[in-house]
Amino acid sequence: MVQKAITSIVDDLDGTELTEDAAETVSFALDGKAYEIDLSLANARALRGALMPYTDAGRKLGRAPVSKTNAAGRRTDLTQIRAWARENGHQVAERGRIHYDVVTAYDTAHAS
Repeated sequence: MVQKAITSIVDDLDGTELTEDAAETVSFALDGKAYEIDLSLANARALRGALMPYTDAGRKLGRAPVSKTNAAGRRTDLTQIRAWARENGHQVAERGRIHYDVVTAYDTAHAS
């Protein structure tokens, strides 16, 4: 028996089915969260155009760190963050939320 898998590329914004050469995956980050969206070339151009006044006025920080998350969007590396934080002079509790500044420092230290 032969199996054939067919992959469809769909614009995440307007639902248009696209050919591979007419699609683009755009990555961006906002408020500490990284996003990825599949768009037609026209919609990718429109997104960049809409963001241009802000990206032109903003400071470049390099590539946004990508965090380790599970399917629910929750981080899976909290034990490593707590250990790193303690080794680097940060105070963190055994349980509960880890302060944003500590997570940001960890991500910055481990950015590749």
